Amino acid sequence: MQKTSTRVAVIFCLVALLFGVQATIQSMEMQSGEASAGARKVIVPEGYIPTGSPFSPGIQVGDTLYVAGHLGRDPETRKIVEGGIEAETSQAMAGILKVLQAADMGFENVASVTVYLTDIGDFSKFNAVYGTYFPNDAPARATVQVAALSAGATIELQMIAVKP
Repeated sequence: MQKTSTRVAVIFCLVALLFGVQATIQSMEMQSGEASAGARKVIVPEGYIPTGSPFSPGIQVGDTLYVAGHLGRDPETRKIVEGGIEAETSQAMAGILKVLQAADMGFENVASVTVYLTDIGDFSKFNAVYGTYFPNDAPARATVQVAALSAGATIELQMIAVKP
């Protein structure tokens, strides 16, 4: 009788040990999956020409994409496009779209925009162009006037996008 009780106890302990090992493995797999889901990934669109400055065009963490500030630069010459605030806005939006697309997103995924203008008097011209990209359900936005921008630009746009 005592041998049977001992065997049952040993079997019970082995089963409990196996369940414990399995639970530990599952917990480690879940933590590993969570870490990779929240891992920082650099997003670089195809054909991107680096500016020489230390920044990435986009950083994706999980379902959130942080798009670096974009000027209205010609992607080949790296010079600010001619044509004023309207042309610079269009060019900046085109550059941002490439970053969004490289992360399998589009303007419909943009949740927040920060706009930097060197002349707040250009706001209505900027807004007319910007509004064509967000005809419905526009993202949250902040617009500020700054003293100057890199390369003599009149506008810089920075965005945050989220996959649903």
